[in-house]
Amino acid sequence: MRATIIHGPGDIRVEDRDYPEIVRSTDAVVRVTASCVCGSDLWPYRGVRPTKEPKAIGHEFIGVVESVGADVRDVSVGDFVIAPFVDSCGTCPQCLNGVTVACDHLTGWGSTDEHGHYVQGAQGEAVRVPQADGTLRVVDGVTEPDDALTASLLTLSDVMSTGHHAAVSANVGPGRTVVVVGDGAVGLCGVLAAKRLGAERIIAMSRHEDRQALAREFGATDIVAERGDEGVEMVRELLGGVLADSVLECVGTKESMDQALRSTRPGGNLGFVGVPAGGPELPVGYLFAKNITVGGGMAPAHTYIPELLKDVLDGTINPGLVFDVVMPLGDAAEAYRAMDERRAIKVLLKP
Repeated sequence: MRATIIHGPGDIRVEDRDYPEIVRSTDAVVRVTASCVCGSDLWPYRGVRPTKEPKAIGHEFIGVVESVGADVRDVSVGDFVIAPFVDSCGTCPQCLNGVTVACDHLTGWGSTDEHGHYVQGAQGEAVRVPQADGTLRVVDGVTEPDDALTASLLTLSDVMSTGHHAAVSANVGPGRTVVVVGDGAVGLCGVLAAKRLGAERIIAMSRHEDRQALAREFGATDIVAERGDEGVEMVRELLGGVLADSVLECVGTKESMDQALRSTRPGGNLGFVGVPAGGPELPVGYLFAKNITVGGGMAPAHTYIPELLKDVLDGTINPGLVFDVVMPLGDAAEAYRAMDERRAIKVLLKP
């Protein structure tokens, strides 16, 4: 099969690899029908995170179950499934508490499982899924989704679930004012999540017209292009002299965290989901003085998928609009370039 392999900074190749097979009785093999490039994939692509040796890359995919191990009970051959961005057992204390991303038996795509067996990356033609019952979410009644539904279902594997996690962590709800820092796919999904949860005013911080337009389509009431002190003052002006009740940090840099914190009113809430890069640190003294509550981290997509899936299937939300470019898997290197150069918000890859 063909699979996307990162060799080093700026070096993405689509290469031949062995087709996955059932290794353990709890495995499933999924034929990938769509995957994508994530903003966090750009950290190793840019060399921010080292690539010590060539490895499979990608952690978001949907597809059809081709085979299952003897002990798989909840997933069947032919099921259309969503794969969260990490696998999980479903039975450890963390999984039972809904924090599936902290599973005691966690495996990342493009790595090895706890038994030492290889797990394919998502940006390929097929993936062996360890712990299939605890990982995969079956989409009942769907076998061959059209392009629009394919895109929206794919967002649930990561970016829509992550934007939702930012909003939940920031205590977004009816009547709340919200600022979203970051206009990538996660930030835009954060805007959509805030609207879905009933926020009264949603300010998207964005400098790009195409992303501003999509933010407005997703529910943003205002756009702030300024950054730093000017950005904070624009937020204050828009909100009648106060800062935001809830702020979503969707980037992961020191600068974005600083922007998010200084946009939060005293006593407000900040939800952070940006993958940390560049040393973002929390100023405990500032939090203490302002009584700001900070929560967030990796989104437990497996936990969130059922409620978000319902809204996708009934047309209440259409997060798939974050995919503004579709490319064949063979063009993965160009997909990375397009996102790195901000020529695309998010690229969907079709095997």
